[in-house]
Amino acid sequence: MSNAEIERRRAAATPRGVGVMCDFHAQRASNAELWDVEGRRFIDFASGIAVLNTGHRHPRVVAAIRAQLDLFTHTAYQVVPYESYVHLAERINAIAPGGFAKKTAFFSTGAEAVENAVKIARAHTGRSGVIAFGGAFHGRTLLGMGLTGKVAPYKTGFGPFPADIFHVPFPSALHGVTVQDSLDAIERLFRCDIEPARVAAVILEPVQGEGGFQVAPAALMTALRALCDRHGILLIADEVQTGFGRTGRMFAMEHYGVAADLTTMAKSLAGGMPLSAVCGRAEVMDAPAPGGLGGTYAGNPLAVAAAHAVLDAIAEEGLVDRAALLGRRLTDTLLALRATSRRIAEVRGLGSMVAAEFCHADGSAPDPDLARRVQRAALARGLLLLTCGVHGNVIRFLYPLTIGDDLMDEALDILSAAIREQIAA
Repeated sequence: MSNAEIERRRAAATPRGVGVMCDFHAQRASNAELWDVEGRRFIDFASGIAVLNTGHRHPRVVAAIRAQLDLFTHTAYQVVPYESYVHLAERINAIAPGGFAKKTAFFSTGAEAVENAVKIARAHTGRSGVIAFGGAFHGRTLLGMGLTGKVAPYKTGFGPFPADIFHVPFPSALHGVTVQDSLDAIERLFRCDIEPARVAAVILEPVQGEGGFQVAPAALMTALRALCDRHGILLIADEVQTGFGRTGRMFAMEHYGVAADLTTMAKSLAGGMPLSAVCGRAEVMDAPAPGGLGGTYAGNPLAVAAAHAVLDAIAEEGLVDRAALLGRRLTDTLLALRATSRRIAEVRGLGSMVAAEFCHADGSAPDPDLARRVQRAALARGLLLLTCGVHGNVIRFLYPLTIGDDLMDEALDILSAAIREQIAA
């Protein structure tokens, strides 16, 4: 069966609203490599959008799912609970940032985790308002879209969105937005739009994902923690994309020395199985009444089994340290390229959550066309890359942390050739 034949069927059978990047179709994958139905090999620097920190089909994950299949696949945890869910909650409580008693609830998707974090915050505080940031991505549900600070393609044509959501600018030295600008914008909200006594939570990604891998400055995180404490507001860290070793720490908040009250997580939690979580202060997590949290598939036993295997692999294979090592190799490559061309406006990130932002030759404006051309040139050479950023001019790198050194070298050679070629074009 050819890619072209499947592509014709896809166009006829599925809606255009589900945007698809590639015109080929996966047949099999292993660790950081993927093969299409025609046998072509690709190095995967997308990881299913940051889902595969432990790679495709990690042997531990495969074995754990197979073992659980022999026991049971579903009971609905709220109907008949199971020990593996409880044990996973205990493990997450132990490793999530914050020196306080914690509790964890499991769901299926990152958007569900975010929505439930907001529900929990509202139940605990008795308030409704939520402050989010421009450039943020928090999901595709109605509340998730409302919290998201990027219109196209996520919000276009889908409004109106829920009330009592407010956005402020996210700091970016490259784009002239300072930490003080962000804090001043919050103070303007308090004067002009919503009093702090009506704000339940401030939510942010420690490193923005779809927003272009913008890293929150430490000064912002410290100031937000103080602001939230002063006004009785909860701080929510959306670690859906940053979690489980990606930034060179188990969670990105470990870089900041302050803890969020609630942390959302998903993506690489379960090695490709659908699982998300909200972990937070025990008294905050207990605010909703029994039945207020849950979901038919929330904490599915197969996904929970996979998550246990992921945590084991991260610990025993030293993947947090490897994320830092691989990130330095990638960053060094990108900085060497940047030294030869002004078209790379900035290289930024934490650990292996690294991005390159492209601009026009005079540095005057973002250049999304160049980013897309680099992406296509890399793909033609067998390297999968993703773009991001409010302007679509950023390429982000999301290889599995289990990628071998030789394959990483091959990928960096392809990337360098693609960037040089397209900058010269």
